[in-house]
Amino acid sequence: MKPIFLQYPACSTCQKAKKWLTENNIEYTNRLIVEDNPTIEELKAWIPLSGLPVRKFFNTSGLVYKALQLKDRLPEMNEAERITLLASDGKLVKRPLLVGENQVIVGFQPEAWEKLLG
Repeated sequence: MKPIFLQYPACSTCQKAKKWLTENNIEYTNRLIVEDNPTIEELKAWIPLSGLPVRKFFNTSGLVYKALQLKDRLPEMNEAERITLLASDGKLVKRPLLVGENQVIVGFQPEAWEKLLG
């Protein structure tokens, strides 16, 4: 199975990650996170594979996150509400996401990506 690379083309970190994938000759399925944002079902499957809490999937530096004042609202939400919110807008999701068969990596971490893909 080819890993899924969820990215936003205007994101500089995503551009670095895409360059890294190309330079390392790694085949992947490209998915634009805003046009084809993760579904509730995908997030429910991916979050446990990441080993991270749901809050780590939020793009805390994003404009949508700030406009919705999520810094103050997230602590009051339960996990289901957080996942539903993440699935509502791809710009809320931290990127890039690399989805492998048994692991999900949030953000571009070359060492972790190499371990997963190497």
